[in-house]
Amino acid sequence: MKLSTSRDAAPTIADVARVAGVSRAVASRALSAEPRPVSDEKRERVIEAATALGYKPNLLARSLTTKTVNLVAVVVNHIHDLSDLDLFDRLIDQIQAIGKQVILIRIGSVARVEEFLRNGVAYHVDAALVFSDFADAATVRRMFRSDLVVMLNGLHDQLAPVVMPDEAIGIEDAVADAARKRVKTAGLVTGRASSPVEHARIGLYRQAFAKHRIELVRTVQGDYSYASGHAAASILTGDDCPDAIFCTSDAMAMGILDVCRSDFPGDKPPRFRLYGFDNLSLTDFDAYPISSIGYDKSDYVRHIVAFIANPEGFEPGQPPITVPTRFVLRATS
Repeated sequence: MKLSTSRDAAPTIADVARVAGVSRAVASRALSAEPRPVSDEKRERVIEAATALGYKPNLLARSLTTKTVNLVAVVVNHIHDLSDLDLFDRLIDQIQAIGKQVILIRIGSVARVEEFLRNGVAYHVDAALVFSDFADAATVRRMFRSDLVVMLNGLHDQLAPVVMPDEAIGIEDAVADAARKRVKTAGLVTGRASSPVEHARIGLYRQAFAKHRIELVRTVQGDYSYASGHAAASILTGDDCPDAIFCTSDAMAMGILDVCRSDFPGDKPPRFRLYGFDNLSLTDFDAYPISSIGYDKSDYVRHIVAFIANPEGFEPGQPPITVPTRFVLRATS
């Protein structure tokens, strides 16, 4: 039987069915990633035919009948914070483990969100995970024409599943550690002003400072990056250096530590104590022994992926799922 198709056209599911000697429905079931009924003998014939023809399934065409394309959009502002690497490696691995693939979409600004909507640029995906703080839940549902939008940025509504770290516990414990070590003044290096999550985090630091009678003497705005921490060091570590510097990302704390290595002889802090946030895997190594605040990223990812794998498990209006944070003591404090 002739296996070749037209030089100008890619092989179709109909071609596979013809070569395998089965109906199109059987061929489709045999090649489906979902467990669908078909005999082993027919499945083998279909797979052999598809391989011989060089057939590749058309995900868009399949989506018109199955309503799924096994794609998940991850929406970010950008990726330059080291914490992204720790998180997204786990996240992509677990999404792939349930048979789906990830497309990464960089927004970067509110204007880009409006551009997506204005130009009608949208992707057909099964779900969208929103880390970007430039897009709210309703906007993202319009962008992707999808009801399954998992919000991770604080801009959720009653129709969106939410997974958030509970940062109060870790921040309280970190500031209490400083108070026990007789810290009286503090500096705070913050992230993006546009982030609702960051605003809430700053509020928690202020509450903890007030509770433990630590005066916040200076605040410097960064952007979570190593470079912004490096720049903040010159502002915060002069002659009037505070007793402790708290950063809302480990990457910023790393920038400060590299500028001020001489202030940490033997990794001990005689002049000021340094606290980060994220508990990056890098802080477990000797180069950056930064006291930090973190959460179980595996648990966080597990909750996110559960919404993708079982969207029916979400009930509109249900409260956010929270993952507790904890303080991890290291040499810089």
